[in-house]
Amino acid sequence: MKKIVFIVLALSGFLSLNAQYIYPFHNIGLTDEERVDNLLSLMTIDEKIQALSTNLGVPRLGIKSTGHSEGLHGLALGGQGNWGGFKLVNNEAIPDAYPTTTFPQTYGLGATWDRQLIKQVADIEATELRYYVQNPQYNKGGLIMRAPNADLARDPRWGRTEESFGEDPFLVGELTVAFVKGLQGDNPRYWKAASLMKHFLANSNEDGRDSTSSNFDNRLFHEYYAYPFYKGITEGGSRAFMASYNGWNGTAMTVHPVLKQITRDRWGNNGIICTDGGALKLLVEAHKAFPNLTEGAAAIVKATVDQFLDDYKPYIYDALNKGLLTEKDIDNAIKGNFIVALKLGFLDADQIKVPYTEIGVTDTVAGWKQEKTKDFVRQVTAKSVILLKNEKQLLPLDKSKIKSIAVIGPRANEVLLDWYSGTPPYTVTILEGIKNAVGEYVEIFFEPSNELDKATIAAQKADIAIVCVGNHPYGTDPKWKYSPVPSDGREAVDRKALSLEQEDLVKIVYKANPNSVLVLVSSFPYTINWSQEHIPAILHITNNSQELGNGLADVIFGKYNPAGRTTQTWVKCITDLPPMMDYDIRNGRTYMYAKNKPLFPFGYGLSYSDFVYSNINLSSSNINKIQTVTVSADIKNEGKMDGEEVVQLYVSFPDSKIQRPVKQLKGFERIMMKKGESRRIEFKLTPEAFAYWDENTNQFAVETGNVNIMLGSSSEDIRLRTKLKIKK
Repeated sequence: MKKIVFIVLALSGFLSLNAQYIYPFHNIGLTDEERVDNLLSLMTIDEKIQALSTNLGVPRLGIKSTGHSEGLHGLALGGQGNWGGFKLVNNEAIPDAYPTTTFPQTYGLGATWDRQLIKQVADIEATELRYYVQNPQYNKGGLIMRAPNADLARDPRWGRTEESFGEDPFLVGELTVAFVKGLQGDNPRYWKAASLMKHFLANSNEDGRDSTSSNFDNRLFHEYYAYPFYKGITEGGSRAFMASYNGWNGTAMTVHPVLKQITRDRWGNNGIICTDGGALKLLVEAHKAFPNLTEGAAAIVKATVDQFLDDYKPYIYDALNKGLLTEKDIDNAIKGNFIVALKLGFLDADQIKVPYTEIGVTDTVAGWKQEKTKDFVRQVTAKSVILLKNEKQLLPLDKSKIKSIAVIGPRANEVLLDWYSGTPPYTVTILEGIKNAVGEYVEIFFEPSNELDKATIAAQKADIAIVCVGNHPYGTDPKWKYSPVPSDGREAVDRKALSLEQEDLVKIVYKANPNSVLVLVSSFPYTINWSQEHIPAILHITNNSQELGNGLADVIFGKYNPAGRTTQTWVKCITDLPPMMDYDIRNGRTYMYAKNKPLFPFGYGLSYSDFVYSNINLSSSNINKIQTVTVSADIKNEGKMDGEEVVQLYVSFPDSKIQRPVKQLKGFERIMMKKGESRRIEFKLTPEAFAYWDENTNQFAVETGNVNIMLGSSSEDIRLRTKLKIKK
């Protein structure tokens, strides 16, 4: 008897040291895999089939549920996509919306070229998500965040260009990593939210996306299209992504072997892979990959996809009955769900010790109400502004020397929300931002159009005319697969034109007042050749920010010195682009392979200051294939204002025996410098920076020979050059 008592006491002591648990999967002393394996052994087949949905949770075993949320540039619980759901009012379903901090579109976030900024944006988003999920007043949303979008904007006609950080794999990879880390947090064991990246892979045509195939070789898979996802998993720590609708080389991504062979077995994604909405049905009806939904559902599970975004249960049961699936197949798939649940803390018995659980419970101050958050959104917005032209230094405007301003155009007095936006707690239009900046001492004339010559008259009366034009994020009409303006684009609709119809208004305003500033409020590039030739000052900003007007006004009036950079090549003409369905970027697509001079190159953006580059140096001019080299140079702000410079490092391979890019981005830093300040900046180039995908060995390899090292302010504005030699 004493022996039994001793064992019980010893066991209880062990449990107190290793956290009390009811089931072995509660024991944090076990490995993640051991905990999940134990959980699976306790689940019934019905519970396992339920786990193939997007809602984590096993109620019988005390594992609470959580689902998906949208959040490309702020948590979406409302907005045009109605992500907040519905509420019943007098038995009528009415869209429900909840305020959340709303940032510029992803395209604008990318224009900041600022890793730390992107991480902070995502952290605010994750905090607000926890708040809504955990606050008993709301219980809204799910802790699996469908963000970031790691797709590459290889063509400006792509309808979802607004959702991408840009066209370059290195830039998008770096910003993807920053966003993932911001969402998931810095705790070594637990995540604030789970980052589910979209959409794997090569999903950059909307027309026919449910049945088309994106065709390219393994080199482009590893070097270009898959690279941001690879970085998001291996460096960012994401353990979830969504498979895209399209196919790759004839096989639908929903069932493609690379999901397991590459992303799981090589990269280490042991978490979630989910379908896109309705992908099972499209697999049969659009791709015609399987004769029926039962066979399609079985194939999806065998591809280790563990979450369906459509009706699937009848077909899984049917597949089990017909021997097309086994319980082990389901186990192999759904274990990823519970790895993510574990990282969110759902498999722990002692929830008090799980971090982030106080958000919205004891910490009940909503983030979107805090002044520091509003100030940060304003800063992000200003940092996203790209100064495309500034002839004779028309900008910044000195409000003490201006008596009147004409604010003109359809985008001047509205903040448009895109399909994946939330509902901002407030919005500031450009007109309001300008009024806030100048106060009552400058007269403002506002006209949304030139109806009855009103824009002309306003421009003639004013000292300065600011004309605000651009796209509508959902084509002025929320109907799906419809956009009445050819140059507009959105999900399910690619752009059919790159010209800006509203440029005619710009011409009219300029004729009335040569002191005109063009503000292009847009989700993607336009071929504004006339404006580039004639308008003295041009600014670009994306839609959607709650601080759109204040952030832009800070730049216009010199409170903030612009440093945004293009993340995509702005072509001069739509004919400069290869056919839309040509996914081989080596045929003239992106800055890496473009054959025509662009309107604005990749990485381009002006400043109110002048930055001088000098004294480039390499830690070694001769290295072997496994060495790292440090590139350093001096940067000086010789302008009259404090400002930021985005220093960009590119490489090229003149001795390569294969076709490689004309140049490739391999480093960048956005640095703040006071006027007159000099700074030494360094970039470390590891062997990865020089590597290409070797089809023969099926791995990355480094070539011997010369490497051109280039530092500059854009892909075309190269200020310093040197050579590096790689030996065997």
